Amino acid sequence: MRSQNRFRRLISRRRWALVLLSLTLAGGTAALAQMVPELSGPKQSMDELAAQPMPKWVVDDVRKMRAYPDQPPVIPHSIEGYQLSVNTNRCLSCHKREFTQDSGAPMISVTHYMTRDGQMLADVSPRRYFCTACHVPQADVKPLVQNTFKDMSEMGVKPLGSE
Repeated sequence: MRSQNRFRRLISRRRWALVLLSLTLAGGTAALAQMVPELSGPKQSMDELAAQPMPKWVVDDVRKMRAYPDQPPVIPHSIEGYQLSVNTNRCLSCHKREFTQDSGAPMISVTHYMTRDGQMLADVSPRRYFCTACHVPQADVKPLVQNTFKDMSEMGVKPLGSE
């Protein structure tokens, strides 16, 4: 008899523990769901919006001054329609070492003919082949953020030994 009563009490305690656990989980999940914001953002209307006009590229062929040492030069001409793929690189038809005299284009840097270890190659290094990874054309647009950069020479700093 005693063992049966003890067994019944144990089962009823386990039931209560399960009931309490399930209520806690259900309540906790609901509270957590109210704390987490929707990840999809606000509901969007299905209206079609007019696209912003494409910016005009700066195509004056004037070399721009670089903003900092080792900055990749910007592209001062249009590259619209240029093919740049694994098989073809239209940039190299003018800027490659052997074509610059006829085209009048500046030669790509000798660093583009080097491996990571500094070993010279006969052709452009595969890691430097996709020009637009570093070099970009410029668009005639208003800057997104105001630029307050000042060069050291503008701040009154003189080159070493110039005094």
